[in-house]
Amino acid sequence: MKHGGPLVFAREFKVGKRMVGEGHPTYVIAEIGANFDGSIEKAKKLAYEAKQCGADCAKIQSFKAKNIVSRRAFASMKLKGVHGSWNRPVDEVFKDAEFPRPWHKEFFEYCWKIGITPSTAAYDFEAVDLVEKIGIEFYKIGSGEITWLEALEYTAEKGKPVMLATGDSTLAEVDEAVRAIEKTGNKNFVLMQCITNYPSKIENANINVLRTYKDAFNCIVGYSDHSPGDVVALGAIAQGAKVIEKHFTLNRNDKGPDHPHSMEPQEMADLIEKARKLESALGSSRKFVVDEESETVIVQRRGLTAARDIKKGAVLKKTDIVELRPALGIAPKYKLNLIGKLVKRDLPAGEPIRWEDIA
Repeated sequence: MKHGGPLVFAREFKVGKRMVGEGHPTYVIAEIGANFDGSIEKAKKLAYEAKQCGADCAKIQSFKAKNIVSRRAFASMKLKGVHGSWNRPVDEVFKDAEFPRPWHKEFFEYCWKIGITPSTAAYDFEAVDLVEKIGIEFYKIGSGEITWLEALEYTAEKGKPVMLATGDSTLAEVDEAVRAIEKTGNKNFVLMQCITNYPSKIENANINVLRTYKDAFNCIVGYSDHSPGDVVALGAIAQGAKVIEKHFTLNRNDKGPDHPHSMEPQEMADLIEKARKLESALGSSRKFVVDEESETVIVQRRGLTAARDIKKGAVLKKTDIVELRPALGIAPKYKLNLIGKLVKRDLPAGEPIRWEDIA
């Protein structure tokens, strides 16, 4: 792996009214992708439903088929994955999934109006310039662009926060991409683990890569998740992910390349509710007795207690003392310190032994 010195990225940054990063709730991106089905009204409906679910961002993709895929090159391949399941030339599927450039401003302004942040993965320089002019608040960069360093730099140089997905990549490739972004001086950065398959398998999620990313790149981490359900997303949050991205649809049975591996509104709402509960449960890394344990810290522990009736002035023997709950008496670790000591008052059997009882 190529190293160029320590990386220094922000621990938090602002997107709209929302802080993203350490100490803040997980930022949730509802990825619309191709699920708008060629309709600006459906795109708006998806954004509205994402907002109702509690998502922070409604995200589209900005590309032109002719600028992202080669029909000739794809035709030369025997594809076994999702691209091979379309039974149509890949470029035609991409063409149908294009989000028209004239719709971008209308979509962004609608999102701002209803109170959800719009964003996009801009797959060419023209798309970057378009959304920059509209006022995009952060850029998502898809996994497929990770080796196109010029595009990474061009996007990062705009100065807006950048979230980079890292599917289909080695750690050396991730390192090169991160350093390309870092050298632009853009400190507002999120590095996202991802498995690029649709859907991806839960057993391949490798959530623990987030630990590697935090240690190696000293940045905010996230997870762009294509797996079924919410297990991977919640696991990622537990491992420190501060951004989660999930594909979002109104109905998984709708026809289109992204619908089958997307979350429906109720699932997204459930994920976000669980995420907020999980964040609350993660709490602090500091170990201490919390308020609700103020009683159980006494009733569940043992204290030194009179094993039988003990008369004032008696010399304590080991058999005089028993460790019983609740912990009202002296802590058990001091038992041997009491042997041979005089008692200052009568101690009935079962009476907690306190320091003031010892001469």
